[in-house]
Amino acid sequence: MAAVLQTIAKYAIPVSVAIGGIQSAMYDVQGGHRAVIFDRIQGVKPLSVGEGTHFLVPWLQRAIQFDTRTKPRNISTTTGSKDMQMISLTLRVLHRPELKQLPAIYQNLGQDYDERVLPSIGNEVLKAVVAQFDASELITQREVVSARIREELYKRAREFNIALDDVSITHMTFGKEFTNAVEQKQIAQQEAERAKFIVERAEQERQAAIIRAEGDAQAAELISDSLEKAGAGIIAFRRIEASKEIAQTLANSRNVTYLPSNREGGNNMLYNLNA
Repeated sequence: MAAVLQTIAKYAIPVSVAIGGIQSAMYDVQGGHRAVIFDRIQGVKPLSVGEGTHFLVPWLQRAIQFDTRTKPRNISTTTGSKDMQMISLTLRVLHRPELKQLPAIYQNLGQDYDERVLPSIGNEVLKAVVAQFDASELITQREVVSARIREELYKRAREFNIALDDVSITHMTFGKEFTNAVEQKQIAQQEAERAKFIVERAEQERQAAIIRAEGDAQAAELISDSLEKAGAGIIAFRRIEASKEIAQTLANSRNVTYLPSNREGGNNMLYNLNA
C-alpha cells in the first residue's frame, strides 16, 4: 500500500503540471467573435482565428478577441448649412470590423477601433455634406442628404477596415430663428389659402347672381315676345273670359232676372230687381 502511495505521489505533481500546461495552452472563441494571435517573437499573426477551441504556446502567444457582430452607434454633431443656419443632426450607424483585416485593425487601432474612428469621420462627413445644402433643402431633400452622407461615410470607413451595414439620420433640428421663420411662413401660407378661398367663394356667388339675373331677364323677354305675338287676340280672349265669369256670377244671384231679347242680334238682359 505504501508503495502505491509513493508511486501516486511521484507522478501527481508532473501530471498536475501537464494538465495545467494543457489548460493554459487552450482557449475558446465564442460565437460572433474572432481572435487575433499576438506572438512575442513574430508579432501579430496575419490570420485571425474563428469560433471554437484552439491552442497556443503559453506565455509566448496571447489571443485577443474581437466582437465581429454588427453593433449600433449614434453620432451627433452641430454644424452650419449653406445659408449659415445651425443644424443639429444625429446619425445611427450599424458597423462591424472587416474579418480579414482584424490583425491590421488591432495593429493600427486596437480593440476600441470604433471609439477611435467613427466619431471623428462621422463628424467630418456630416459637416462636409450639410454645408452643401440650404436649411430648406435639408427638409425637402432629406433622402438625398441621407444618401450623400451614407455614400461618403462608407468610403471613409473602408479606409479604416470598418464595414457599415446601415447609416440613417434619426434626428434633425434647426436653430430657433429658422424654426420661427418656418412657423411664420406656414401661418402666412394658411392665411393666404384662407383669403383665396374667400375670394373664390365670393366669385362663385357673383357668378350665381349673374346667372339668376340672366335667367329672369330671359324669362321676362320670352313673356314679352309671347304677348307681342298674340296681339289684340289674346286681350279679347281675356275680356270674353272675364265677361263669362261676371255673367255666371249674376245668373246665380236671386235678385237678378234674366230677360231674353226679341230683336235679332239683340243681347239677353239681366236685371237687378233690388235696384
